[in-house]
Parts: sequence; structure tokens; C-alpha cells
Amino acid sequence: MQNSIQVQNSNPTDIDTIFEFYDLAIEHQKKVSPKQWQGFDRELVKEEIADGRQYKILVDGKVAAIFAVTYSDPQIWLGKNDEAAVYIHRIVTHPDYRGYGFVKVIIDWAKEYSKTKPLDYIRMDTWADNERLLKYYTGCGFNHVGEIKIAPNSGLPKHYEGITLNLFEIKL
Repeated sequence: MQNSIQVQNSNPTDIDTIFEFYDLAIEHQKKVSPKQWQGFDRELVKEEIADGRQYKILVDGKVAAIFAVTYSDPQIWLGKNDEAAVYIHRIVTHPDYRGYGFVKVIIDWAKEYSKTKPLDYIRMDTWADNERLLKYYTGCGFNHVGEIKIAPNSGLPKHYEGITLNLFEIKL
């Protein structure tokens, strides 16, 4: 039997689930990487929910993954920020649902979404020293378009300070 998979906007009642997923992600990062997220501001996430930029992926009605989007990412994409793009951030899959290929689900969602909002690119980033994710994202259809070193005091969350990121995009 095939599972029903849906992408929906998160709502204010999802906030505890979102932070539970972030905690699960940080625990996983501690096991597989010397770098981890440093946690996130609840007000930021509440704002993303209110703006319709925080999403959940449901499998048979149960939250299986979450992600956030933005339409501007100037500290990371520098001169390309004026191009019409959706920037995917903070993808977290619950451990029970790893292997479901949610990045491809997100790509399909973004392609459909681009029919309602003019977009030229789907973009994302990850830590440059994560070879496994580089291979995974390019295997999902993203082009690796370079690296960027993030300056201290960039205004981004603390885990970005002084690191190098791989940049990925899909031209729509």
C-alpha cells in the first residue's frame, strides 16, 4: 500500500512539534558531524508560520518532516539575491521517516508552487564539508553552483558564523 504524502503550511499549533524536530535533528547532527545547529528562536518560527513560510510534510496524516522557505537570502546568495527564487531551509525528517526522499517531495512542491508565484530557481545550502549531502542533493536534481564563506556577525543564526557553505540550485 502506498502512503499518502502531503505538503501543508504549518500552523501555530505545530510549534512544539517543529521544535521537537529541531531537537531531534541536533541530536542526529551530534552523532554524525562536528557541527550542529545551535537552536532557533521561537519568535522567528512563529513569524515564518504567520507568513506562510513554514511547512510540514504529512505521511498518512502524521508529521514526518518540516522545512522553511524564504524568498530572499542576501547574506548567502549575495549578488544572486535579486533573482526570483525560493530558498529551502531547515529540512528535518523525523527518524521514523528517513529514506522517504522528502527532498524530492520538496522539489516537486516547489515546482508546483512556482506555477502560482513566478520563480526562476529553487535554492538551498548546506555545510561544505558534508560530502554525503552534496551527493544526495545533486542526486535529487540540484546543481552544485559553488561555495561561500560566511562572515562572522553576518546576521545569520550562530551556527553559520565563519563556516563555508555549498550552494545548490535548480533552474525552473
